[in-house]
Amino acid sequence: MIKLYRFIKPFTVSILAILLLVFLQTLAELYLPTLMSDIVDIGIVNGDTGYIMKIGGLMLLITALGTVCAITASFLSARTSVGFGRILRSKVFSRVEDFSLQEFNEIGTATLITRTTNDINQIQTVTFMILRMMVSAPMMCIGGIIMAVSKDRPLSLCIVVVIPVIIALIAIIISKAMPLFKLMQIKLDKINLVLRENLTGIRVIRAFNRIEREQQRFAEANYDLCQNAIRVNKLMASLMPSMMLVMNFTIIAIIWFGSIRINNGDMQVGSLMAFIQYAMQIMMSLVMVAMMFIMLPRASASAIRINEVLETNPQIKDPEETLSADKAQGILEFKNVSFSFPGAEKPAISNISFTARPGETTALIGGTGSGKTSLINLIPRFYDVDEGSVLVDGVDVREMSQKSLRAKIALVPQKSVLFSGSISDNIRYGKQDASDEEVRRAAEISQAIEFISGMPGGFDAVIEQGGSNVSGGQKQRLSIARALVRRPEIYIFDDSFSALDFKTDARLRLALKKETADATVIVIAQRVTTLMDAGQIIVLEDGRIVGMGTHKELLNSCDVYREIVYSQLSEEELA
Repeated sequence: MIKLYRFIKPFTVSILAILLLVFLQTLAELYLPTLMSDIVDIGIVNGDTGYIMKIGGLMLLITALGTVCAITASFLSARTSVGFGRILRSKVFSRVEDFSLQEFNEIGTATLITRTTNDINQIQTVTFMILRMMVSAPMMCIGGIIMAVSKDRPLSLCIVVVIPVIIALIAIIISKAMPLFKLMQIKLDKINLVLRENLTGIRVIRAFNRIEREQQRFAEANYDLCQNAIRVNKLMASLMPSMMLVMNFTIIAIIWFGSIRINNGDMQVGSLMAFIQYAMQIMMSLVMVAMMFIMLPRASASAIRINEVLETNPQIKDPEETLSADKAQGILEFKNVSFSFPGAEKPAISNISFTARPGETTALIGGTGSGKTSLINLIPRFYDVDEGSVLVDGVDVREMSQKSLRAKIALVPQKSVLFSGSISDNIRYGKQDASDEEVRRAAEISQAIEFISGMPGGFDAVIEQGGSNVSGGQKQRLSIARALVRRPEIYIFDDSFSALDFKTDARLRLALKKETADATVIVIAQRVTTLMDAGQIIVLEDGRIVGMGTHKELLNSCDVYREIVYSQLSEEELA
């Protein structure tokens, strides 16, 4: 948890102010019992009303000062803890944004959400508790002991005996609770995972009538978390009654031995009352520490999880000295490229070599799992190659900055992703400063203008989160428009026409051919009709190239391609 506190440096002035205010508040609270004992021992015994009024007024003034300090310290503590939480969320989000797909796969989306929300909330809460309780409790405890000893040294042995008992009690309970708090955060991850799967897959769940099964899954995860919470809360609930029991026995002992000392003339009644107040303050400070220790184990577990994210170094990062491909060409070259996913038994792609040039369409085709998407993920450096190199305009992509590399590329992913906002906002995601005319032209080329015109508000029509209010084909066309408005050197279409009907597909390919005439185009498609006109078709099987050439050349030379073609087209269509 200590590692996280390097982010609290901006609040140094506020923390110093809190320390000063807490110190003044503690002094006020420690001085009040002494004034009270003076009223009892001097004012009441001597019947001096003026003295009582004078000391009483001073007590009211000190109480008011302590109240103002307490309120101000609480306000500053709240601001500091909330600001600390904001910085932590920002740092975690920024680090996650730098992750490659490999880190996302290793850590998991569900746990990243939990760590960014629940875990940081735990840290934020305990930060407030530390600034208010953890600072004041030691001051109160030490000051109370000093004042109690000054009032009556022999009677203070009651406090000396009980403090180790309380510390041992706290240590035993916390040592048993710590593993349970760590487990609780893991079980929260599980609930988050099940919930996300249910929300994103609700259509599949209903289509296969698996609602009861999913309810059971969630109930099991929920029950598991509940049982763990019950175990840890039972353990922590035993701490406070135990503390109060020890505390009450201590007060009994103080009154018992104090009455004996008063009877012997070694102590006055006011001093005993003040001593009891100091004993209460010492005990309450230890109760405050106990409350902190209830919060600390879970916050510590959360801090470890947050540190794991912050200390995870992205494997894909820019080199110290980057090279730039300044010439706008768009030549893409694979040289003996091999790549394996972490932990995989065999490579996803092996010994891939080809060149894609501007003004030419390079199509990739192959069966499911042949490595098509894995191959194109290497171009924008979503993953790094294991062997060989990927060159853009003669420069290895690993030697370029990720920003300059991706500025040359427009990717339309296999799964169309839209963001909440207007249609024009989603298209401008490819180019923030795109004019209205550029947005409209991109929509026309992608064949999206038809359904956009029919929507209320046109380009200002609202797209719900994930594009839930548009169809699959409409999402694909908007994704294509987002890529077109960028006007890059390299276009990558990863099976981006699968949801389109044949008529729209044909019109779109005709419009794209004119728009991308000077650019390099990489197309992944399952339909043979989509890639028959490509200048270069690459056939993949088990991550290897088994054929390369034009449609006619591959029909004569590649058995895999011929099988794919014959499975989709009739002899009349081939002719």
